[in-house]
Amino acid sequence: MNRRRIGSGISLVVIGVFALRFCLGLASAHSIPSSKFASPLPLPLLFLGAGAMVALTAGWLAVTERTPSAATRRMCVLLLPSSISMPLRLGARLVFFAGFVAALSIGIVGRQNQYQNFATVFTWPVWFHGVALLSILVGTLWPVLSPWRALYRVFVWLEGEELAVLGSYPERLGSWPALASFIVVIGILENLTYIPKKGPLLTTAVLGVYTLVMVAGSLLYGTEWFRRADPLGVLYRLFGRVASITITRRDDGGTDVALRPPWQGTLTPVRNTSLVLFAIAAVYTVSFDGFTNTRTYQDLLVGVQNSLGTGPAISILLYAIGLSVFVVSFGLCSHLVERLGGGGTDQRPSEGSEANTDGGYVVGSDERTREPDWLGSARHFAPTVLPIAAAYEVAHNYPYVFRNLAQLATVAVHPLSPSAQTANPLAWLPLPVFWGSQVVLIVLGHVIAVVAAHYVAVERFETTAAARRGHLPLVALMVGYTVLSLWIISQPVVS
Repeated sequence: MNRRRIGSGISLVVIGVFALRFCLGLASAHSIPSSKFASPLPLPLLFLGAGAMVALTAGWLAVTERTPSAATRRMCVLLLPSSISMPLRLGARLVFFAGFVAALSIGIVGRQNQYQNFATVFTWPVWFHGVALLSILVGTLWPVLSPWRALYRVFVWLEGEELAVLGSYPERLGSWPALASFIVVIGILENLTYIPKKGPLLTTAVLGVYTLVMVAGSLLYGTEWFRRADPLGVLYRLFGRVASITITRRDDGGTDVALRPPWQGTLTPVRNTSLVLFAIAAVYTVSFDGFTNTRTYQDLLVGVQNSLGTGPAISILLYAIGLSVFVVSFGLCSHLVERLGGGGTDQRPSEGSEANTDGGYVVGSDERTREPDWLGSARHFAPTVLPIAAAYEVAHNYPYVFRNLAQLATVAVHPLSPSAQTANPLAWLPLPVFWGSQVVLIVLGHVIAVVAAHYVAVERFETTAAARRGHLPLVALMVGYTVLSLWIISQPVVS
């Protein structure tokens, strides 16, 4: 990956970032709980125990000498004929497209209240995060749901042929457009601005720009634009690697539903550097979202603003600094992995293999012959951090999604039943139990990540001893991140 390509991607992010200064503020998509409870055990003891569990898992794998072949079992549990699958896919596509159209239209003409307008209730929690949770559960369904693919199909139908005015998607672009868009839309717009709360009109504006970019890109480069440049498409595909349930479309239009270990999809390397950085950005951004809900972050932000005499735009700098720290840490870790492991082999899946699920599919490019060894390790081990991102996404956002699903139902029936009240689907869930579920999910995600990294190390390095040595830096990184993640989720709710 040459510096010019990386620099162009960073430039896109910087331009987008400074265009957003007018709507920045001390905001988060998720509110800070107003009540706290006493932890049943001291938090340092909890952190120590969770970190020890992750480390002991790595130690157990090292002494049992399990091989990747034991991690790739897949069991088909359901076969759906095309007569059932195709109507289901069509129905899901039509329902989601109707929601997309409603968000664009009602966001403009409806009540400009974030809680009572379909655009804000549907877009940020139900669409962006709800589909993410669905991807973690059953793999990505975004190729079916994507409204921009539906619009592209309309243009293809009108023209009578596939459209790609400029030809094939430029390989040099990689997934840099998706990475830049993810940082701007999710990392900054959602987490650091008032746009999700300021009013439906701003949300509609975001969707409108997003739609123009996606449709225009597809007309220029065809459907590969959706796969490589759509930030939600790449994010959902990466999350789908962690799914224990896989839904695969057969050539005859039918569907296979199968079960697999949650680490199986993370054993295949990503295609290029842009996807390595996307995986790291996904882990960091969902964690930073949680961090913005803490008093520590609020105090830090206000303190930096007062010290430097700046406005809310300084939150972008804090986000960028944190992301840089994560990227550098993973880069150093990859370098240590490669040195301790003594170099590795580049095991590549064949074209069209089941590993084609990550937004970059195969690893067969001339770029492989020019990359440093440590970057090869980064490509191989980057997918192993995805269980961490997925676990934190579920732990942090499942109440947000379920609460707004109920609100969406109320908003949808309001024209027919103006007096309808929103039910709270999690009203039965006590705060300590909710926090306990977060702890379990995060620890489980880190354990799965350690298992995945072990299998990748065994596959990549020539001897078992080399794999053990190469695994050590990742274990240390994951133990540290376990403690950090638990600290973040504990701050808003534990006294």
